[in-house]
Parts: sequence; structure tokens; C-alpha cells
Amino acid sequence: MTPKNVVGAWIEAFNAADVDTLVKLYAPHAVNDQVVFAEPLRGREAIRSMFEIEFGRAQMTCIEERLYECGDTAILQWRDPKGLRGCGFFQVKDGQIVHQTGYFDQLSFFRLQGIPVPETYLET
Repeated sequence: MTPKNVVGAWIEAFNAADVDTLVKLYAPHAVNDQVVFAEPLRGREAIRSMFEIEFGRAQMTCIEERLYECGDTAILQWRDPKGLRGCGFFQVKDGQIVHQTGYFDQLSFFRLQGIPVPETYLET
């Protein structure tokens, strides 16, 4: 699968809140580095935990605005129905995400979701 195909499958699984399918899209030792994290997440289990926390506290939808591909990387510009916008970079090797970097505004996310701001991002 091309990087764009992998990210297309990622969007579909994300919008279904399908954690199992999302996690399978990541390589076993993948890195997920979101601007809101204190440290990058490393490995499928850490990534699984993040998705479980996120889908447990918020209803999230990823609407593709633009999806580009450059070599082994797909670049996704997205928005959600509540007005949050961001972008993500997905490096793909052998059909799996090996590195993801994402940018969005943490305070806007919590405000738009009606969630109290936690001490740390992945705190429940």
C-alpha cells in the first residue's frame, strides 16, 4: 500500500473509532509524536493506549482537506466538524506507519469537546 492508501485506511478506522484496526496500521516499534505530547509514544501498546484514552473522552472525526504523498511520507491536512484543524505527517514502510508527527491546538481540542483541561495531555 502507498502512504496515501495507508492514511486513507487510517482515516476510515479513526472515524469508526476502531482502535484495533488503527493499531494494526502501525509497525510494532512505530513512533507517534504529537505536538501535545511531552515525549513521543513508542510502540503499538503506547499508541493503543493513546487511542483508547482519546476515544474514551471525546467524539472525534477526521475530515480530509488535503492528502499529499512525497516518497515514503503522506501529509494530511485535516479538520473536524467542530472547527479544529491540524496536519499530520505519516512515514510508511512496507505498508505500515513507522513514524507519525501531528500538529493541532490542544486547548482548542479540549474547549471544543467540552473537556476540562488535564494536567498532562494523556491523563484521563
